[in-house]
Amino acid sequence: MLKEATVGSLLSIKQIAVIVIPIMVAMEFLKDLGALDRIANFFSPLVRVFGMRKESGFPLIIGIIIGLSYGAGVIFRSAKEYQLPRRDLYLITYFLVAAHAVFEDTAIFVALGVNGALLLTTRLLVAALFTFLASKLMRQELEEEVNL
Repeated sequence: MLKEATVGSLLSIKQIAVIVIPIMVAMEFLKDLGALDRIANFFSPLVRVFGMRKESGFPLIIGIIIGLSYGAGVIFRSAKEYQLPRRDLYLITYFLVAAHAVFEDTAIFVALGVNGALLLTTRLLVAALFTFLASKLMRQELEEEVNL
């Protein structure tokens, strides 16, 4: 049983590395080409609704598209590189709790007979509403702390 667990863990690590390393390399190329800034600018209206910095758009979109396990490296790296505030990181996390790996998950459920458009729309709307409410509560708490 220990051998099976070890082999399974090593295979999982290999699978993650095969996906994450090319994503990290691609991220460096995109950064060098200035594409990351364009992506951040494109999604800045979305993240500004939540009161987040525009640089938070890229890690948020990565998490939505490829999920938390594969997107974590990009999210951590973006957080460090752009010195994203803790508030933005919390809000990214809140959004991704409800809406991570939306394409992969939706495809799985569609194969089981679920209405994909309804599932995708519901997940994104719930995530947006939850994050919006959290951003307002966080802002209110920050304002109360400043007034003390």
